[in-house]
Amino acid sequence: MSLGAHLMEHARFSYHALMANKVRSFLTTLGIFMGVTAIIVIFTAIQSLNNYVEGEFSNLGSATLYLSKYSWVQTGDYWEMRNRPEITLDDYKELKEDVHGYQWISPSLEAMRTLEYRNKSLEDVYTVGCNSQYVYTNNAETEFGRFFTGMEVYRAHPVCVIGQNVWKELFDKGDALGKRIKINGFPHRIIGILEEKGNFFGFNMDNQVIIPYTTFRSISFHRRGITVIFRVADPNQMDDLREEIRGVMRRIRKLSPGEKDNFSINQQDMLTDLYKKITGTSYLVIFIIGAISLVVGGIGIMNIMLVSVTERTKEIGIRKAVGASRRNILMQFLSESVTISSVGGIIGMVVGVLIAHYLLRFIKLDASISVLTVVIGYGFSAMVGILSGMYPAYKAARLNPIDALRYE
Repeated sequence: MSLGAHLMEHARFSYHALMANKVRSFLTTLGIFMGVTAIIVIFTAIQSLNNYVEGEFSNLGSATLYLSKYSWVQTGDYWEMRNRPEITLDDYKELKEDVHGYQWISPSLEAMRTLEYRNKSLEDVYTVGCNSQYVYTNNAETEFGRFFTGMEVYRAHPVCVIGQNVWKELFDKGDALGKRIKINGFPHRIIGILEEKGNFFGFNMDNQVIIPYTTFRSISFHRRGITVIFRVADPNQMDDLREEIRGVMRRIRKLSPGEKDNFSINQQDMLTDLYKKITGTSYLVIFIIGAISLVVGGIGIMNIMLVSVTERTKEIGIRKAVGASRRNILMQFLSESVTISSVGGIIGMVVGVLIAHYLLRFIKLDASISVLTVVIGYGFSAMVGILSGMYPAYKAARLNPIDALRYE
């Protein structure tokens, strides 16, 4: 008999055995179903959340460094950071002259301000003061109009570039270029409208206005420190640029070799690594919970298969008496175990994908369901079926045919 015929025969025996005890088979698959469902939901949620976080962090730029007073990841003494001197525009000017490893550089002064246009006003608008290179350091591309020039920054021209939400709220997405809006009470001419940015961890990046930093200082009475943003053409140059910035800043701050840095150089990888550290343990715990469900389901399968071997002892004796080998008996019971777990696994995969899809849709994340996730879910269920059925199948195959025929 060919391999295909053997498999068909085992599948037929498995089907009849399961149909003979429908309720028992259903209850046995329930544990596998719940475990696989949990694993599919967990894997899909993790993958979708990772994609979301990576997408959000990518807005910071993988080839961008941010020099600021505070570290994005505060693992040390907060009060030490709080007492550091602010990064100033004088620091920016020295860095611009003495650091050579960057391609673009821009200061960034930030505040929340009120915008007005005729009888309309918009409060708490993210207002940024920068130079003309900010369009490259922060991907501030315009959809309409243009960004301001270096000469407009030098002469402190009252011009601005607005985000899509500002355009919508103040102009109903009508003609805005050339119009004047008041920022903190001072009129500015709109020369550009940014491309749509979306949200960054819940913060509306389209609710912003960008002006020259020279203008920002004159209208906002800004006394806080600034951030200096550097960008390189090749991310492989990041380490060299970081060390160059560090060296220049230590010279500016007159720090001795034994003193700690009193500034921070931040980059996207810092947040990515922190996210992985925070979530790694949580994901492991949740995965273990799902695995425990599968183990419990596997114990149920083993228990039922042992009961089935006992109930069908005489059947096993008859099959052996008419020529069935130990291998035939082993494969028969092993295939029944795998069938039970596979049915539960397939149902669990379908239900898990549906639950993950609607759950992620509810929390406004795109469901990322990969082929690998489905393969992992089915692989776990099949593995549990094989391991759970191995001992009962071995026990059935080892039965003495004479003792089996006498069994009542």
